[in-house]
Amino acid sequence: MARPQLMKEQARSFYISLGLTGGIALLFALAPGFFFPSYVSSMEMQALQGIPADQLAPLLANLEEIRQHIFTSDAWRSFFIIIIGAAVLWGYGMGKLKAQATILALAVLCLADMWSVNKRYLYDEQFVEKVQQDNSFKPTETDKAILADKTLDFRVLNLAGNTFNENTTSYWHKSIGGYHAAKLRRYQEMIEEHISTEMNDVFKAVSEAGGDMRKVDPSGFPVLNMLNTRYFIFPLQGGKTVPMQNPYTLGNAWFVNEVQYVDNANEEIDALHRIDPARTAVVDKKFRAEVGPAAETDTLASIKLTAYEPNDLKYETNSQTGGTVVFSEIYYPGWQAYIDGVEVSHGRADYILRAMNVPAGKHVVEFKFDPKSLHVTETVAFVALGVLACVLVLFFFLQVRKARRKMD
Repeated sequence: MARPQLMKEQARSFYISLGLTGGIALLFALAPGFFFPSYVSSMEMQALQGIPADQLAPLLANLEEIRQHIFTSDAWRSFFIIIIGAAVLWGYGMGKLKAQATILALAVLCLADMWSVNKRYLYDEQFVEKVQQDNSFKPTETDKAILADKTLDFRVLNLAGNTFNENTTSYWHKSIGGYHAAKLRRYQEMIEEHISTEMNDVFKAVSEAGGDMRKVDPSGFPVLNMLNTRYFIFPLQGGKTVPMQNPYTLGNAWFVNEVQYVDNANEEIDALHRIDPARTAVVDKKFRAEVGPAAETDTLASIKLTAYEPNDLKYETNSQTGGTVVFSEIYYPGWQAYIDGVEVSHGRADYILRAMNVPAGKHVVEFKFDPKSLHVTETVAFVALGVLACVLVLFFFLQVRKARRKMD
């Protein structure tokens, strides 16, 4: 059947599709306030309630105007893209455009659409010379002093500012604080239940001790110690800071003498108020098989981090009796654990950390993050790319063959 004839028979479906897509986009562009009476969410309104009324009204009006303008601009852009795309398809259906020209036109249209959207987030002004970018983050004398410590892995707590609303510390160090819109819920709960209180206790205790960490009682900040907080950054007069090394940190990993099993997450986080994490690990009972039974461990047992990459950590252990080891790394699904190259299971301890049972003797323990889903996704992507390439080659081969037949 000829394309024009087919187009006439399918005209009704074509125009309905055009109306449902282009028509809706046009309505959004012409009457943005009709479909969405407000562009400020209820959660944002609640967050802004603390602002005086005389300042809040113009702020809300400006916010509404900006967001409505963005919405209208996108609606118009969508409308014109739909119209152009429909015109190209109509031209092909009526025999005005060849298949190659149609595919090229649609590809250019899609590329232009994606390019215009991507440029909103990756625009030319964001790309600057390396020297200029480096100058944006200059280390302080405190940062330099901490960076001089070549210990493989440790964390830093900045008490000289708004700990959980700044990211400068995270640029130079592995920070206990920092800000990110997507934060692990369990870590946020630890902040609210333990870390915030311990930060205040540390600041007060160090101040009263005149900066002498030897006079500070470590029982006031057990969670910070189990999180391997090796340095505290303290404020000084004049906007300067000073690093305080914490001699009580538990390190990268340690053997515990006791495993206390609890029934649920509430009991787990609450128990951290009463235990010494250097000796006792609190574990949800659903991880009993991975962590193992409580056992008195060798007092001379040792475990040391020997290699560190963000997705690959290696430890060396030495113990006459073996036992439960707690690792000062966040427990997260997707990590695989190995003992001497053989994959083993591990569990969660102390609400957010990792734990596993290590047998007696000398062993190499390794954690890797190499999720199978990533490899499946890569395989699917490469297969799809290969299929697409084969289809394109076959399409152009058939077109060339067809053209030669016409010439013959």
